[in-house]
Amino acid sequence: MMSGASGINPVRALGRSALGAVRNVGAVTLFAVRGVTAVFTPPWFPAQLLRQLLAIGFFSLPVVGLTAVFTGAALALNIFTGGGRLNAEQVMPQIVALGVTRELGPVLAALMLAGRVSAAIAAEIGAMRATEQIDALRTLSTDPFRYLVAPRLLAAVLVLPLLTIVADTIGVAGGWLVAVRVLRFSPTVYIHNTSAFLQAWDVASGLVKALAFGFIVALTGCYHGYNASEGARGVGRAATHAVVSAAILIFAADYLLTSLFAHA
Repeated sequence: MMSGASGINPVRALGRSALGAVRNVGAVTLFAVRGVTAVFTPPWFPAQLLRQLLAIGFFSLPVVGLTAVFTGAALALNIFTGGGRLNAEQVMPQIVALGVTRELGPVLAALMLAGRVSAAIAAEIGAMRATEQIDALRTLSTDPFRYLVAPRLLAAVLVLPLLTIVADTIGVAGGWLVAVRVLRFSPTVYIHNTSAFLQAWDVASGLVKALAFGFIVALTGCYHGYNASEGARGVGRAATHAVVSAAILIFAADYLLTSLFAHA
């Protein structure tokens, strides 16, 4: 009897894990539907939206810019080294531009926002949950989804494509700086090769990714904060889960979108 019961336990544990995963996916999906519905239906709170545009977008510019310039510079050095083994150093400007605009620009900008914004959103909303401010909003006949979730979702979706354009520009400039100052490329040839090689879809595909990543960053922060347990430990756990969830979903969405664009 003991061996039979112990043999069933792993199956039960696997079943519980599967049911828990399905339950979590369903909860996040319903939360996202409620959030999107709140974005497109009144009442709206423009002051909250403006506040989130500044918090998510403007104050994220330094970290996104620094990340992009060093990434572009490191990418240029690595591509030059790898291209040298094939006597193809001259393709470095084109590959740097393509890698930054299609992949690294949107992904790195989203990851920086995941670390900075998702955690902040989860901590802020989680603290409101712990101090019963969300219940107070309901008492005042204010829908928490319209006041808290919708402005953050809309702000992140609007802001991340703009941050991606900044990251693309600075990342390519970082590659140009290393190529010209360190690797002795001609600045005119570098710029000409980059502009002649890049296509509009290279930049546009990165911006489409940024739209999806912005939604993921805000959604994970809002979801974990809104469902945080009471107390400081619950708020800290919500912030940690928000960052980890956002990072994993960003990489998963990046693969799916890249696969979709490759077959388009």
